[in-house]
Amino acid sequence: MALAESLSFLIIYHITRVTSIIILCAVVLYFALLMAVSRLTGAKADNEAFYRAGRKAPWPAVAFGMVGASISGITFVSVPGMVMRTQMTYLQTCLGFILGYVVVALLLLPLYYRLNLTSIYGYLGQRLGRRSHLTGSTFFLLSKMAGASVRFYVVCMILQRFVFDAFHVPLPLTVVLLVALIWLYTRRGGMKTLVWTDTMQTVFLFTALLLIIYSVTQRLDMTAADAVAAVWRSDMSRVFVWGDWVSTQNFWKQFVSGMFIVVVMTGLDQDMMQKNLTCRTKREAQKDMLSYGVAFVPVNALFLTLGALLVMLSQRQGVALPSAGDSILPEFVAQAGTVVEVLFVLGIVAASFSSADSALTSLTTIFCVDLMPAADNTASRRRVHVAMCAVFVVVILLVHAAGSKSLIDAIYTIVGYTYGPLLGLFAFGLLTHCQTSEKWVPYIAVFSPLACYAASLAAEKYYGYRFGYELLLMNGLLTFIMLFCCRKRA
Repeated sequence: MALAESLSFLIIYHITRVTSIIILCAVVLYFALLMAVSRLTGAKADNEAFYRAGRKAPWPAVAFGMVGASISGITFVSVPGMVMRTQMTYLQTCLGFILGYVVVALLLLPLYYRLNLTSIYGYLGQRLGRRSHLTGSTFFLLSKMAGASVRFYVVCMILQRFVFDAFHVPLPLTVVLLVALIWLYTRRGGMKTLVWTDTMQTVFLFTALLLIIYSVTQRLDMTAADAVAAVWRSDMSRVFVWGDWVSTQNFWKQFVSGMFIVVVMTGLDQDMMQKNLTCRTKREAQKDMLSYGVAFVPVNALFLTLGALLVMLSQRQGVALPSAGDSILPEFVAQAGTVVEVLFVLGIVAASFSSADSALTSLTTIFCVDLMPAADNTASRRRVHVAMCAVFVVVILLVHAAGSKSLIDAIYTIVGYTYGPLLGLFAFGLLTHCQTSEKWVPYIAVFSPLACYAASLAAEKYYGYRFGYELLLMNGLLTFIMLFCCRKRA
């Protein structure tokens, strides 16, 4: 999602009917459950448990938890609003996700298991060399820290307005408190704990989503069957766009984009792959990945159905639709009463914390395993985990201090560009038998995104063309070509 859209999420500042005490009690109970799960799973956990859950995680639990971990708080709000602009064509991208997960499951997972990797960027070290290894790890470290901090900042602002403003708690203290809670339930068990906390958080997320849908259908005086039929008959039910090749909603553009989004932002992302590497065997990890990959179609269909029902409700009540699509759910919640508001907050918290906790755990893993192998012992790992949480807090507060939407948009843009060099590096390693000149790898990884950014600006200025997801492919291809040009001659 573009961050400019997600910022309209902050319209929920106007929700005032839920008392801060009720929400605080619900959130405290939620975290008490998280801590209970952490205590049960984190006892006597060593580094192997922290990084890979001892390779003993049951794949159905991993698959179910990954669905929730892949949905951020921003997605929870933005996807329902898509029906206002593009109907249900987003499902074309979700169908592409399935093919992407097939590629990752059949190509990358066997590689990672065969090499017995803890960090997936260890492959770059074994295939290309130490500099390539460090380049991939550093790109992930910087981009994940920036992206996760911006996403979590939105959640901090929500809870600040809902809960902590009433008690005159300053935002910096709110941020420290929330990140400290993540540290508390991840500090011992790491991935061993997250497999189960993510499962619990996914339950909360979908319970909130289904109950909000039920609330909307009640206001429309519809049964579940009536609601499905009404959405199907509406103009918002269009899924496929076949003929218009110029449209960004064209099926093949969306489908291919969805496939490459998964290959790059899941298969080449330590955060998303680390949980998949906790399964006992390669076969179980493949079953886990293919299961939750298929699940994204019905899950996003539920979010889009909610959006369509909200549009119908607004039309029936004669209420003007918001100009920003991702404001439609918060505006409904603001008028729906205490129960729906509490469900909404818990759903957002569950989605956001299941993303942030795994991000911090993967950042700790990369630092200890890749960047400072000497720190790969239990005591050092715990200190690094604390340090990563502290940096996370600092970056969130810097984003808030800047107070600039353009700055936050710039951070998201930068994060989007950093995946291109990773795609090029892995493609070069997998598709060729060449070695590249190691000394050029860091420079190529920096130059490629900058060149693609310049090309994007030029295309928009001189030709009026705005690059979309194809920019990722161009970025990766440019990296690949430069690595090939710098290959070592036999």
